[in-house]
Amino acid sequence: MSPAKAQRRRTPEPQEESAEESPPSTATLAEIARAAGVSAPTVSKVLNGRADVAAATRTRVEELLLHHGYRRRRTEASRSPLIDLVFHELESAWAMEVIRGVENVARQEGLSVVLSESDGQLTPGQTWLDRVLARRPHGVILVLSGLDPAQRAQLASRDIPFVVMDPAGDPGDEVPSVGATNWQGGLAATRHLVELGHRRIGVIGGPPRMMCSRARIDGYRAALEAAGVPVDPGLIREGDFHHEAGYEVGRELLRLPDRPTAVFTGNDLQALGLYEAARELGLRVPEDVSVLGFDDLPLTRWVSPPLTTVRQPLAQMAEAAARMVLDLGRGERPAATRIELATSLVVRGSTAPLEEA
Repeated sequence: MSPAKAQRRRTPEPQEESAEESPPSTATLAEIARAAGVSAPTVSKVLNGRADVAAATRTRVEELLLHHGYRRRRTEASRSPLIDLVFHELESAWAMEVIRGVENVARQEGLSVVLSESDGQLTPGQTWLDRVLARRPHGVILVLSGLDPAQRAQLASRDIPFVVMDPAGDPGDEVPSVGATNWQGGLAATRHLVELGHRRIGVIGGPPRMMCSRARIDGYRAALEAAGVPVDPGLIREGDFHHEAGYEVGRELLRLPDRPTAVFTGNDLQALGLYEAARELGLRVPEDVSVLGFDDLPLTRWVSPPLTTVRQPLAQMAEAAARMVLDLGRGERPAATRIELATSLVVRGSTAPLEEA
């Protein structure tokens, strides 16, 4: 399913919940209305994400909802048949694997998927949140992003659960999240290169603010240290998980006077960018430089040479996140708030034993 198809799906308009439908909390809806100096229908409009409320009024009501710990207990009938899926960037085959996983679960449950993008921001803006509150989905899945405390409180007050997949930073023990064994993946990738005889091993990570990127580089360091290979800071570079970074940073590494004989990239897209950098510099993969990626996107087996990579089970991670958010919506508490799926090394043709000069 393409992102365009998911966005084109017609989503039923949910019926707005009235003040009388709200169950008791630490304060009733009517008490919050009196404290805010507005009518109960106005508070109901705020709860339902209606736009026809003055900004100052909305802020005052939201503060009171948070202060009193108000939480609306929704029924199945009051939920829209939707799962909201938000990416910090909605592009590449990586995102398609995640969409496929969420769609698999949504289809089984008779639900549709709404896609959003936060324009590269790790915390979506208020406009996105207002739209989610108006849609009243079964739940929200955030990919490589997260929510600030105020946004969490707003979703909680409407009883809309959320799960973070591959969180950018530490989401905290109380936030349900799904990820992969990134440290182990970085360890396995680098150990494979060491076992092939490589000692000058470069690495192109992802954005340092992302927890998965830091974990992969930490695994790289651990593998070198375990093998007694000194870690050379000059071979550790930052990327951004895009082709361009693999190409540009890859050129820097491959043009060093004492260039690396192998490079571990933080994801497959950067590995493919590195392929192009090597080609332009007249270097062959893997004869002159071994290249190893991370993710195992479907296209990696069809490039030349096929890419050795660390398989991250993206679709299964997305399925786990979707099931978790639906379970939370049914009032079921997960056995663990953090789920990590195993990574595995997939050896193909882009890595080879080091040929001594």
